[in-house]
Amino acid sequence: MKAVTHSPGRKYGWLAVGLIFTLWMSGCNSTSTDQNTSNDDDKPKVVSTSTMITDWVEQVGGDEIELTGILKPGADPHVYEPVPADSIALEKADLILYNGYNLEPGLIKLMNSAGANAKKFAVGEVVQPLDFNYKGRKEPDPHVWGNAKNAVAMVNAIRDQLIALSPEDKQEFTDNATQLTDQLKQLDTWISQQIQTIPQNQRKLITTHDAFQYYSRAYGIPVAGTLIGISTEEQPSAQTVKSLSDSVKQTGVKSIFAETTINPALIKTVAEEAGVNLAPQELYSDSIGAPGGEADTYVKMLVTNTRTIVEALGGKYTAFEPAEEPKKISVQ
Repeated sequence: MKAVTHSPGRKYGWLAVGLIFTLWMSGCNSTSTDQNTSNDDDKPKVVSTSTMITDWVEQVGGDEIELTGILKPGADPHVYEPVPADSIALEKADLILYNGYNLEPGLIKLMNSAGANAKKFAVGEVVQPLDFNYKGRKEPDPHVWGNAKNAVAMVNAIRDQLIALSPEDKQEFTDNATQLTDQLKQLDTWISQQIQTIPQNQRKLITTHDAFQYYSRAYGIPVAGTLIGISTEEQPSAQTVKSLSDSVKQTGVKSIFAETTINPALIKTVAEEAGVNLAPQELYSDSIGAPGGEADTYVKMLVTNTRTIVEALGGKYTAFEPAEEPKKISVQ
C-alpha cells in the first residue's frame, strides 16, 4: 500500500493556524487576568494595625475593600517591631486605621513616615479614655476594647471612615456595621450577667499586665493587682513578684490569670508563692486568637475571656447565644 504523504506547504499551513489559535487564546486569557487585576486594584486599600481593628474592619468592609492587617494573632502591639512588608502596605494604603493612645508605638512611628498619602484614623481615640499613672504622670489607657460598648462606638467610626472612602458602598457598610453592633450590644449585656454570678468575695481580677481596666469598670470586677503596668516592655523585679504574691494572699481570691501575649513564668511564680490557682486558660489581652480557634474574632475573644474568669472564680457560666452571627471573610 502506498503511504499517504503531505506536502511541506500544507504542514506549515496547519502549524501557522495552530500558532494563531494559541496566540488568540493567550490574548483572551491575558485580557481576563488584566481585568481581574484591574477590579482588585479598583478596591480601596485599607490597612489596620491591631487584630481587633482588623476583625471589625473585615466584617464591616466585606468584599468592597482590600484589607491588610499588620499585626497577626498573638503579636504584642506594645513591642511589635515593623518589618519591610509593613512599610510597603502603609505606602500603598488609601486609609490606615490604628488604635491610637500609643498602643502600637513602632507602627505609629512608621505610619507617620511611610503612609504619607493615606488618610490616618485613630479608631480607639473615639473613646473617652481611662487614665493610668506612668512615672508620676497621667496617660490614656489604650486598651479601650475591653468594654463592648466602646467597641460599638469604634465599629460605627470604622463604618463612617469606609463610607467616606467608598461612598458607593454606603449601604453595605451600614448593614454590616448594624449587624455587628447589634451582636456587640447583646454581648455587653451577657458579660454583665455572667460576672454577677461570681461570688462577691471572689469578684476580683489579678492579671499579668494592666490591660483590663475597661473590662473591670464596665462589668463590675475590680482589678486587684497586676504584675506589670500598661506596657509589656516592663520587667518586674523579684520584689515586685513578692509584693503581688502578698497582695494576692490578702485578697482571698482563689485564681489569678496569665495572658496569651506574655510569658506566663512570673505570674505562675506569683500563684505558687501565694498558694492560689493559675487559671488553666490564659486571657486574651492585646490580640484575638489564631484563625479557627476559640477566640478568633473580637466577640469570641470577649466570650472566651468571660468564661475563663467566671469559671476560675466560682461563677456559673451560661453560653453566649447571639441572635445572629456576623459574616466572616478572609483577610490578606
